[in-house]
Amino acid sequence: MMKSFRNIMVVLISGVMSVSALESSDATSSSQAGKKGPLKVELTAELGFLSVLDHKIQFGRGGTYFDYNKTGGQDVLFPFNRLSINTQWKRNTFVLLYQPLGLETEELVDRDLVIDGMTFPAQSGVKFFYNFPFYRFSYLYEVVPEGQWNVGLGVSLQIRNATITFESTDGERFRTNRDLGLVPALKARIRYNLNEMFWLATELDGIYAPVSYLNGDDNDVTGAILDASIRAGYTHNKGYTAFLNVRYIGGGAEGQSDNYEFPSDGYVKNWLHFLAVSVGFSWEIF
Repeated sequence: MMKSFRNIMVVLISGVMSVSALESSDATSSSQAGKKGPLKVELTAELGFLSVLDHKIQFGRGGTYFDYNKTGGQDVLFPFNRLSINTQWKRNTFVLLYQPLGLETEELVDRDLVIDGMTFPAQSGVKFFYNFPFYRFSYLYEVVPEGQWNVGLGVSLQIRNATITFESTDGERFRTNRDLGLVPALKARIRYNLNEMFWLATELDGIYAPVSYLNGDDNDVTGAILDASIRAGYTHNKGYTAFLNVRYIGGGAEGQSDNYEFPSDGYVKNWLHFLAVSVGFSWEIF
């Protein structure tokens, strides 16, 4: 499995470097690079709220395709935050991101809820915990260097670290599903400078692919992720930046996994669509 991931990342990085070969002349590149130091390290934090647009899940082929938004109490706003470190060396950018994502609710289910063979009866209270934080490492190459437009293309490797639980409020029934794995993705970052201080930007990390192709297995699983944002910001000449950000987080997986334990039969169907609004602050430490 790791060998397949390495091969995929090599292909993606090779594609990015091929695109970078189409950049403008070396003279222009040197001129742009000369406008800033060769090394820049920036810390970024975001704080806001998250809304669940749509979120459905199923564990077990005979299980309920459950709607968290309509029946699981996810029809409210949740706190949202993320932290990242951006390190730029000339036209190469490395990003280390941590995204906590934990939704904890409690609801009276209006119909029988079947999770991995266990039935939570209608009109009973259930505690739901959907914890799906992730870590992401990204590499970007500036295809269009600094100027009015700044465009970077690259790749990401995300570590998913999921714990999903269902527990009756009387403590009599309980089901849990945990998953740890690697997800490669493509990445793009585009910024348009309105003037020396104000700018607009978008950033995307995403992939859609059959998981069996990615990991070389025979299981029939399809997976996808998309983390896409639009932001408007103000940068002070001393290296401080403030911005307003609107972000879509979506994706999931569907199919039969070979890596499962009883009472699960290995079948999972999990698709989510989240929208986050946040304010952010960046500090260029050097």
